[in-house]
Amino acid sequence: MKKLRSQDWFGKTHKDGFIYRAWMKNQGIPDDEFRDKPVIGICNTWSEFTPCNAHFRELAESVKKGVLQAGGVPYEFPVMSLGETLMKPTTMLYRNLMSMDVEESIRANPMDGVVLLCGCDKTTPAPIMGACSVDLPTMVVSGGPMLTGKYEGKNIGTSDVWRFADQVRKGEFSQEEFREVEACMCRSRGHCAVMGTASTMACMVESLGLSLPGNAAIPAADSRRKVLAQFSGRRIVEMVKEDLRLSRILSREAFENAIKINAAIGGSTNFVVHLLAIAGRMEVPLDLEDFDALGSQIPLLVNLQPSGEFFMEDFYYAGGLPVVIKEMREHLHNNAITVNGKSIGENNNNAKCFSPFVIASIDKPFQMASGIAVVKGNLCKDGAIIKPSAATPALMKHRGPAFVFQDIEDYHARKNDPDLDLDENSVLVLKNAGPKGYPGMPEVGNIGLPKKMLDAGITDMVRISDGRMSGTAFGTVFLHVAPESAEGGTLALVQDGDMIEVDVAARKLHLEVSDQELEHRRSNWKAPDLGFDRGYVGHYIKHVQQSNLGADLDFLRGKSGSEVSRDSH
Repeated sequence: MKKLRSQDWFGKTHKDGFIYRAWMKNQGIPDDEFRDKPVIGICNTWSEFTPCNAHFRELAESVKKGVLQAGGVPYEFPVMSLGETLMKPTTMLYRNLMSMDVEESIRANPMDGVVLLCGCDKTTPAPIMGACSVDLPTMVVSGGPMLTGKYEGKNIGTSDVWRFADQVRKGEFSQEEFREVEACMCRSRGHCAVMGTASTMACMVESLGLSLPGNAAIPAADSRRKVLAQFSGRRIVEMVKEDLRLSRILSREAFENAIKINAAIGGSTNFVVHLLAIAGRMEVPLDLEDFDALGSQIPLLVNLQPSGEFFMEDFYYAGGLPVVIKEMREHLHNNAITVNGKSIGENNNNAKCFSPFVIASIDKPFQMASGIAVVKGNLCKDGAIIKPSAATPALMKHRGPAFVFQDIEDYHARKNDPDLDLDENSVLVLKNAGPKGYPGMPEVGNIGLPKKMLDAGITDMVRISDGRMSGTAFGTVFLHVAPESAEGGTLALVQDGDMIEVDVAARKLHLEVSDQELEHRRSNWKAPDLGFDRGYVGHYIKHVQQSNLGADLDFLRGKSGSEVSRDSH
């Protein structure tokens, strides 16, 4: 085993070593713990403001047991935590800040390896991005999904929130009933019980090879989640001894595997912006078109909400992600290495499916082609995306007049107006919801249909936005339009009544306005005053990249390494 990085702190003699060890010893740590034992940092994203991660202090104890059993020394440390359900204006604004917190915490402290405790949406990609920039032996333990909700004898999950909300707006559901459902849906620890962004991120982690097999789907309330955490604590010590770093695991082949597996599970559209950001940190070439080229023709194998019927709890009982990976083996790079030192193919070769209603075989999929479709056109020069498995087939090819909302506040002010000049053929356009324009690129792209349309019995319309949408949502929604409207993209120039043509099969998103007219409009366009010129948000607006690049900060792309150039004493 090569010299431990932590010995640059604890192995020093004279004054420096004295200071490093002495102050740690006030926690009751014996002297022999500082002698050539791998130091494992446990990056804990626990917070009571992040309810999906509220059980992580308990999960950390299981990791610690494993580290100690393997002869390592565990030290838990906190980082910024991003609670998707509470934080305003959007956690995506702070994903990059959290990644900086993780990166600098790892580099600045005497760690030889790291276990990332990840759960709620951004608390998975942000720590991974930060850890990638440092590139130590690292593995992920996810927090797990909550148990399936139960209401009036029916299974419910986060995707049903959108349906219940529409029923309230239509007067079919009372506020009292709405409040009652709250207690019925979130009835255990864990993140969303559907294939939303949190579950997608957990599957991404496993498909990239960053976790032990089976990590993605074990419910948070299941004791086997703690067992996996303990095994992970044992394994990270061995990874340090083997010097198995992220740069050996996160190859181009691993990213390709993740894209294909995400298509097979019907994963969230947010997967795109997060995987692009991770690839940027690892300096692995990956672009928006790869998601279409690699994933759009992959069959849908998992029947989970919002694209299907079942829930993450059912997915685990049916065999979980290992079954999907085994079914997908003809499409994957099966030799890609994972954190346990084995290949992804070897890890999942013996997986068994216990419910074909939840996980289909590759020969009899639930849908022949799913994945993410990337569309181009004068309305989105650098691309936009749509999730076909969550869309209405009849709207995948459509032509209609634009009905424009200038920002999300404009939408909320007018959504219930019975005199809106639109019908079911209209194309709803939402501007200024991108990385800079909001700022932070919120999950508002799937704006609810105006009440006038709901009252008419319309359940879906084409929607176009430079924002994102929740992984638990659904509909014919074109997202991540780049360049965004606040950057002067064509989306900023769309006016009410402009005809828009969408054709997903042809990968087309086109505004039927002449180049000359667009240039005229552009000459009169003024960038919005975003109102932020200080602090992190001001810095973010100046440096955030567009969604087709992962919406990372430009100065964070690439690796910075684990070396600390100057000593503190």
